[in-house]
Amino acid sequence: MPDHAPIDWSRRLSPAALRLSASDIREILKVTEQPSVISFAGGLPAPELFPVQALQEAAARVLQQDTAVQYSTTEGDPALRRWIGGHAGVTPDHVQIVSGSQQGLELVCRLLVAPGGAVVVENPTYLGWLQVCQFGGVRTVPVATDADGILPDALDEALSAGDISAVYLMPNFQNPTGRTTSLERREAILELAIRHGVPLIEDDPYGELRFRGEPLPSLHDLAIARLGDPDASPVIRLGTFSKILAPGLRVAWVLGPAPFIDRLTLAKQAADLHTSTLAQRLAVELLPIVPEQIAKVTAAYGERALALEDALDAAFGDRLVRTRPDGGMFTWLELDGPVDAAALLPAALEAGVAYVPGSAFHAVEGEGRSALRLSYSCATPAEIHEGIGRLAPVLRGALTAAA
Repeated sequence: MPDHAPIDWSRRLSPAALRLSASDIREILKVTEQPSVISFAGGLPAPELFPVQALQEAAARVLQQDTAVQYSTTEGDPALRRWIGGHAGVTPDHVQIVSGSQQGLELVCRLLVAPGGAVVVENPTYLGWLQVCQFGGVRTVPVATDADGILPDALDEALSAGDISAVYLMPNFQNPTGRTTSLERREAILELAIRHGVPLIEDDPYGELRFRGEPLPSLHDLAIARLGDPDASPVIRLGTFSKILAPGLRVAWVLGPAPFIDRLTLAKQAADLHTSTLAQRLAVELLPIVPEQIAKVTAAYGERALALEDALDAAFGDRLVRTRPDGGMFTWLELDGPVDAAALLPAALEAGVAYVPGSAFHAVEGEGRSALRLSYSCATPAEIHEGIGRLAPVLRGALTAAA
């Protein structure tokens, strides 16, 4: 007979741990590792576009310095913070380096929202933010959107009706829809945030990946232009090198008022002391090639987005409501009638193609069933046409049955 009792982990885990559930995307990606499957599921940067040779050369230079593998300051590499702050029109005191945008989101959520508190989100919204909120015991209040972003009247109603701690937005090439919030909407959103005294969390991992149309000022830029003082801004903006250099670096940043960044630094210190010194030094070495990397990546994604548009036009014409993104990595499809995209996924996988059902990006269970997200970043134009060729009969059959 054992002299100890086995631990019942379901009773020992914290309520936060028990709230966690597996990511639908991660589960789908396990299946799409099969070489026969053309995947539109994962929102991953294209690996063939990574600056591998430049990274190798940078690593050789950086590793000649023993300080590159030593502990570092919590705030982040000074040269990196100066570069980021300079591009955003703020001082390094307004910049905190984090270990990937996801850590930035988690720390920002902890600082702004107490367990049981509420944040407004676009409907649909980024799955990673929903997971952060789930882990933190934070309620999400979905607000309706259209092709131009979140609806200002609906946002005003949500902010007026309840005790909202923050508003989370992805204005540029949103994940999952690929939509871009218009300038008029950005100005209206900022006006509401100022009037209600509510922080805006501007998540911008894709903003540099514009392949069509003219760039728009960020909410962060608009706030500083209007208020004149970065410390008076309600906007906390997140950026990353993951989509333009390499996600494995895990180097990202948070911009915000200095009093907020001061507290964020303390939270970061408690979380992991600092972002990898080596990764930050590599990022600094690669700063000179950032413009050419952006040009290379956007050209490739623009070609792939156009290939997806052409393939969908040929297969469906006007039968599908969908976005035509001006940048980023995603297209959003909405199917007419009672079509469940999640229920169709096994048939799609059997046909050798994968996507993410739209329900994964909704805060309210049961919403988004008739939508799906397609990512074009990791497929060549030829693979995109082949993949839509496989997917089209599955979707057409469901649309016919629903009609």
